[in-house]
Amino acid sequence: MTKICGDASEFAASALHGYSMVHRDLVKMVRGGVVRAKPGSKGKVAVVVGGGSGHYPAFIGYVGTGFADAAIAGDIFASPSTQAIQSVVRQADLGGGILLGFGNYAGDVLNFGIAADRLRAEGYDVRILATMDDVASATENERERRRGIAGDLTIFKIVGAAAEEGLDLDAVEQIGHRVNRQTRTFGVAFDGCTLPGEADKLFHVPNARMALGLGVHGEPGIGEESIPTPQVLAQILLEKVLSELPAGASRRVALTLNGLGSTKQEELFVLWEALAPLLEKAGLTAVAPLVGEYVTSLDMAGCSLTLTWLDEELERLWCAPVDTAALRHGLIEEVGTTFEDAPAETSVTYMKSSTAEGRLGGQCVSGVMNTLAEALAAAETELGHIDAVAGDGDHGQGMARGSAAAKAAAARAATSGAGPATTLSAAADAWADRAGGTSGALWGEGLRAFSLALDDNALPSPTQLAQGVRQAMERIMSLGKAKPGDKTLIDALVPFVEMLEQELSGGAALPVAWSKAANASQDAAEATKDLLPRMGRARTHGERSKGHPDAGALSLALCVGVVGKELQTQLLEDEQKRTVSLGE
Repeated sequence: MTKICGDASEFAASALHGYSMVHRDLVKMVRGGVVRAKPGSKGKVAVVVGGGSGHYPAFIGYVGTGFADAAIAGDIFASPSTQAIQSVVRQADLGGGILLGFGNYAGDVLNFGIAADRLRAEGYDVRILATMDDVASATENERERRRGIAGDLTIFKIVGAAAEEGLDLDAVEQIGHRVNRQTRTFGVAFDGCTLPGEADKLFHVPNARMALGLGVHGEPGIGEESIPTPQVLAQILLEKVLSELPAGASRRVALTLNGLGSTKQEELFVLWEALAPLLEKAGLTAVAPLVGEYVTSLDMAGCSLTLTWLDEELERLWCAPVDTAALRHGLIEEVGTTFEDAPAETSVTYMKSSTAEGRLGGQCVSGVMNTLAEALAAAETELGHIDAVAGDGDHGQGMARGSAAAKAAAARAATSGAGPATTLSAAADAWADRAGGTSGALWGEGLRAFSLALDDNALPSPTQLAQGVRQAMERIMSLGKAKPGDKTLIDALVPFVEMLEQELSGGAALPVAWSKAANASQDAAEATKDLLPRMGRARTHGERSKGHPDAGALSLALCVGVVGKELQTQLLEDEQKRTVSLGE
């Protein structure tokens, strides 16, 4: 539900008033909507757009130089009244005639049409432009029944630029109808939207599913399927739009990748990354593409793709300067817009170990990293939930990302013939680079310190492994400043190191010593539930974490436990490999 609402019946009016207060340099509130605070020149065509509220920044966010002269705002998802339209038009008129723009919905068609008739009777020269870009709402043969959705942005921006250039009403109207014919939109919804004051959404989309062919007034769409990968979603959107190429369509398009209210900008950028190569493959050049929220539907989760095929005149108008609350830029000059591959990963040359045992050691480290990555991927969600109790909930993701990168880097190093020290060092840097954050830095530096105890020309010995884990512990404590009792990974790491050293010094075999140390680490990690955090982000929410173990300590215990099992397996395998390799 809408959290900041007040009187639901006054929500749209309050939002309009608040908007006009914030942007008083651009707009002035009038009955039914807003007009430019600084009107255009006398004799200019007045472009007046409008429709129901709930779509911000459409339509009030597009009032300003280079775009609309005024906007009429109805109630949520409701056409403005005939009287409101008349009132706003009268105050927006500059003497050059009026172009009324709105989406092709029954209420808008009726009210804007009646208002236009009445205004004409008063002596105003009024033309009408109903946008019809939604390919999901009707077939091409029934285009007059199509809805206007996110294509409103492109169409009205181009019309506004034409009027700003000083073109007369006939020319502006002709351009409006042309760009309307050249515009196509298709969208998907991941969940419905909620009317202010209501406790439930207008419709629901099942978890992990998406509705195809959404509308921006809470319509649930025309089909449903599972949410695909970004690559497949980009292909679905593009194919739907390209299925209706306008006659004589050029290869240059204005493109808007639009969020519908609660789909984050970062998600849209991920989708753009997948879409860009598809555009290039289709032979299309995206001119000044827009990615963001431009025509929304309250809090709907979803996105839409709009393409407008440009000719020379339409492209000039699309790139013309604009100054509104929601869209502001100077003249856009021609720039390269073709897709470029992401920068290639820097090639690293690893020195090959001079001994067969060293190369086997590198393979051993790579195998351990592979097993670690699998275990942390499986534990990602659980670690995230534990971390969310008093942290930011990202520990599981960071550990999964870091270990996956370490696995790949170790595999590359081992395949190149690197020894254990170099292989672990490569994994350490990859872990830190990909995991990021405090945890990533500490794990990266800890593993790097561990690698310094190893020899590239020999299999790691129990003594080297014990020295390595101690060096890792000391490096992590030095960097993080944590000590036992602070409710961090140190609470699980210190008991592990101490138990491993104790068991090895007493003559225990490595697998036995490591297993006992891993058990001590797991017990210590579980015991952190009784501690209050004294380090990191969790410190400020300490009481919330009481009764819950620390995610960092649990992941550390998980890792050493996994490594212990892998050591037992690899000791047997390495003996067999060493026999074969030394025989060669």
